[in-house]
Amino acid sequence: MKLRPVVLVLLILAGFYYISTRMMPAGAMAGLMHRASGTESNTTSISGPLGNFTLTQADAAPAYDNEEQQNIAVYKKVLPSVVNITSTEVAYDFFYRPVPQQGLGSGFILDREGHILTNNHVIEGAQLVEVTLWNKKKYKAQVITKDTIHDIALLQINNAADLTPATLASTNALVVGQQVYAVGNPFGFSGTMTRGIISALRSVQLPSGNKIDNAIQTDASVNPGNSGGPLLNSRGEVIGITTMIASNPNGGAEQSAGIGFAIPVATAKAVLDDFARYGRVRRPSLGATMLPIGPDIAEQIGLPADYGILVERVLPGGAAERAGLKGGTQRAYMGNQPVMLGGDLIVALDGQEITTGQDLATAINEHHAGDAVTLTIFRGRQRLQVKVVLDDAKQSASDTAV
Repeated sequence: MKLRPVVLVLLILAGFYYISTRMMPAGAMAGLMHRASGTESNTTSISGPLGNFTLTQADAAPAYDNEEQQNIAVYKKVLPSVVNITSTEVAYDFFYRPVPQQGLGSGFILDREGHILTNNHVIEGAQLVEVTLWNKKKYKAQVITKDTIHDIALLQINNAADLTPATLASTNALVVGQQVYAVGNPFGFSGTMTRGIISALRSVQLPSGNKIDNAIQTDASVNPGNSGGPLLNSRGEVIGITTMIASNPNGGAEQSAGIGFAIPVATAKAVLDDFARYGRVRRPSLGATMLPIGPDIAEQIGLPADYGILVERVLPGGAAERAGLKGGTQRAYMGNQPVMLGGDLIVALDGQEITTGQDLATAINEHHAGDAVTLTIFRGRQRLQVKVVLDDAKQSASDTAV
């Protein structure tokens, strides 16, 4: 009696197999599967000298899924705001004859008056800068001002109608793993969009030697020509300016290796604010060289907190020295790197906890040169509050100073 259900199931399966393989035409089951999934199709025959072909094609275009709809929405929103930038520099050949050399880059429209933001290295040294809009209209651009430290340049085009400004993100709360889009003109292919995620948030050094704090690292494919274009969030808001790629060391030409970097939009906003206020960038600075401290190092050297930024050296006449901050007095080595220990340990700025160098850079860049901030420090075991009036970084004696 126990075998009866088993035998019955086997008979049903055998009958189904016989009907589907012997009595139904080839491909019938596939057709049933297609119809079950909601996709209708039909066949079309084509005859010609090479024979007869039977093509299976869908009756109608399928609906886009949610992810595709988001990609399309971001692209449609930002495309009218992205521009192609051509910079022409005159070089000279062996016989001292002028030879025009062109560079390509990207940028994006800031307002209806024709202001455009891009990288400084896109237009550096150019005698002529031209901007091509998404509708293929070309305009001669004027370089209004530039910031070589942050690799940012502000351009202006005139008499351009119906410009579409890009939307700048209002928050600095970027998270590793969030989806991002890069739109630009890689290798001169205008209107190209690629997609990826934020891979990391870190400080990186530009080819010029200057440093970008809190740079956005992404695996969205970026290549030469993307520089100056926008990096966007899933709402089509600009979160950064694509500025640099890590080249493939095994490739012959400079090309994407899955690691690109963008200047955060918060930095760009601060630069634009300085442009508007002073006509140039006044980067705020403490006027000191710093050393981030983690729990292991703090324990080794006996610090009163297991995090913070150690002041190694205060620059003569700088903000830190004027405020009475103390630099290190004991020379030591971390690996092969010489460091100075014994200085003040910064643990907060205006009540905001400072645990990394990026924390300090972000907090400082939210201010302007001349602003007063309050540092919470440890001097030895004593916890103190110190008021510091931030310097203009141009007055600092060292490019490595914070």
